[in-house]
Amino acid sequence: MKTDVNKFKEYKTITEISGPLMLVNSVSGVTYGELVEITLPDGQLRHGQVLEINGDRALVQLFESTIGMGTNGSKAKFLGKGIEFGMSPEILGRVFDGFGRPIDDGPEILPEVSTDVNGLAINPYSREHPEDFIQTGISCIDCLYTLVRGQKLPIFSGSGFPHMQIAAQITRQAKVTGQAEQFVVIFAALGITFEEADFFISNLRQTGALERSVLFINLANDPVIERIATPRFALTAAEYLAYQKDMHVLVILADLTNYCEALREVSAARKEVPGRRGYPGYMYTDLSTIYERAGKLKGKKGSITQFPILTLPSDDITHPIPDLTGYITEGQIVLSRPLHREGVYPPADILPSLSRLMQKGIGRGKTREDHSDVANQLYAAYARGRRAKELALILGEDALSYEDKKFYDFVDHMERRFIRQGEYENRTIEQTLDLGWELLADLPEAELKRIRPAHVEKYLRKFQEKLRAKQAAE
Repeated sequence: MKTDVNKFKEYKTITEISGPLMLVNSVSGVTYGELVEITLPDGQLRHGQVLEINGDRALVQLFESTIGMGTNGSKAKFLGKGIEFGMSPEILGRVFDGFGRPIDDGPEILPEVSTDVNGLAINPYSREHPEDFIQTGISCIDCLYTLVRGQKLPIFSGSGFPHMQIAAQITRQAKVTGQAEQFVVIFAALGITFEEADFFISNLRQTGALERSVLFINLANDPVIERIATPRFALTAAEYLAYQKDMHVLVILADLTNYCEALREVSAARKEVPGRRGYPGYMYTDLSTIYERAGKLKGKKGSITQFPILTLPSDDITHPIPDLTGYITEGQIVLSRPLHREGVYPPADILPSLSRLMQKGIGRGKTREDHSDVANQLYAAYARGRRAKELALILGEDALSYEDKKFYDFVDHMERRFIRQGEYENRTIEQTLDLGWELLADLPEAELKRIRPAHVEKYLRKFQEKLRAKQAAE
């Protein structure tokens, strides 16, 4: 620990400024992550954080622009503490910048607690396994890649896709079935456009959800260093509300691709050896410090569920950002450009999407006893229908068998009726599963090999009779 004298000691030994980085020589007692206050010759103040210590030299990462800064006459003061965020229940309904400063013309927050934003990942021993089904009201998510409380389930999107609309719809509609509590929403904007941020804020305000939300806004023209801090402020607020105030928190981080680009920019300024495609070799570790702060803790009523949004560069799912994300998170929702072109909302690509915790959150007492069978059969039928469409492109539709033609048509029915739904349409899980049975009833029963006989008798027969009656009436 440093002495009190050293806490207020100012250093005039700034020797180099490169991009967002500054080098200070002949320092003592300085620690990693410590805050730094820089005073310019004209009295202006800049702020930064210790990024690296090497002997008596400290590498400082500046939060503001270094334009106009020089080494002569500037002084650095090390403050003896890390970045902290002062919180109280008053943060609900407020809008902050990426450093946790209010930007909504409201009063300053009177903190109940102040916490270092560089929190730790949840200890696996302290984790409670996620198993509470979250109903989003979106059929393809609820049925095929179910979200559970405490999960981290990213959206792999592309340029021009309606990922913000999907996130806003989930924000409005998400609830844990059988419980009255609504989710508190924490939205962290990471380098997105003003239009995207304004859409989300306006949507929350119009639906009355802003009162149970906390927003952290870092726009595309805001400092890169702020972008790296923004998700940590958001997750610190989430941990406070979840584990100290027993709330269910839904954290939306958009766009993690911009966050990773900021990491690459700082890494290049530090002259580090680049990894894949120029990204730093520690990007996996850095992303894990964000994703692994989601979950449920033993003995705590609250929970943190994460919905990160990633824009895939050139729609490349093998890009390092989605690739590394997939190793850490419990699945992904992949959006499809062909479906988006056809006007399908949400344009979810069924086959590459999955939820690894789905089986823990479905079944009797959680959703419905037939959920697993319906999801498995819909997925299998859709996959077979896609293969039939590929075969028809080569051989023509006339070369398809009767069964293959049925599955060929099934793809169109599923995309038009099951995947597609209105932006403000909120379907219950019962409506979603019934719709799935309605689609399956039109397929040859002998081909439905993933449904247990008991569910065939209890559910399928009923929808087959309805389909025959409808066809007879037509």
